[in-house]
Amino acid sequence: MEIIEKQIDSDEVSVRIADLVARHARASNAGIQVLNLIGGQAEGLLDRLPPAVRGRLNDATEQALAYAMEAAQRSRGVVADSPGWMTRAVTTAMGAAGGWGGLPTAMAELPITTTILLRGIQDVALEHGFSPQDQGVRFDCVQVFAAAGPLDHDDGADIAFLSTRVAVTGATVHGLIARVAPRLATVLGQKLAAQTIPVLGAAAGAATNYAYTSYYQQMAHVHFGLRRLAIEADRDHADLLEEFRVQVARDGVAQR
Repeated sequence: MEIIEKQIDSDEVSVRIADLVARHARASNAGIQVLNLIGGQAEGLLDRLPPAVRGRLNDATEQALAYAMEAAQRSRGVVADSPGWMTRAVTTAMGAAGGWGGLPTAMAELPITTTILLRGIQDVALEHGFSPQDQGVRFDCVQVFAAAGPLDHDDGADIAFLSTRVAVTGATVHGLIARVAPRLATVLGQKLAAQTIPVLGAAAGAATNYAYTSYYQQMAHVHFGLRRLAIEADRDHADLLEEFRVQVARDGVAQR
């Protein structure tokens, strides 16, 4: 069991929650820039994909996520932990390459980008003091992919993924992948569609990958930041999450 030398006070808790709320607000900014670039709405992007591709997105995403989970974990013994900016740089370059050749290259790039995204989420977990080797932390890393996605910002979906917590086993993690895959398939389908836009393919590929990496890194900081805060403040995670929800809702009303 981890021992916290000094429990933080309520003022520090409020400051930390405010910082996490600010991260949550920043998460979708890059996604808005992508939508401005491609001149469309997230809801209509999937219609750009051929029906055959849309029909197998769920299966392809589930396979990519299962592969990514193992590949990201194995990479920890080979590739050193990277700062967040480097992860964004790598995925941005890959997105440009994937978008350059249209749908075939974008599809080929998808599992590699998913792996790097998951590895980036693991790096955030480690930054907050959680070991990616732990089964529960691996569960949490996949769970971050249950957030709404950068092109379809929805406060309810963004925050709902934070509350799930069950006894974790190998079967539980694979079950989570099956549950997360449909939502992630929609999110990644939007990315694929953006990469197929004529002329803008490479630029849209770079922009979407940057947006997706930034988004999931920020949401990972929210996820693991709340878990770390619960430990350091000796507070119930559900109570802190409710404070976080209230603050997000309050800030959302203030911005309207």
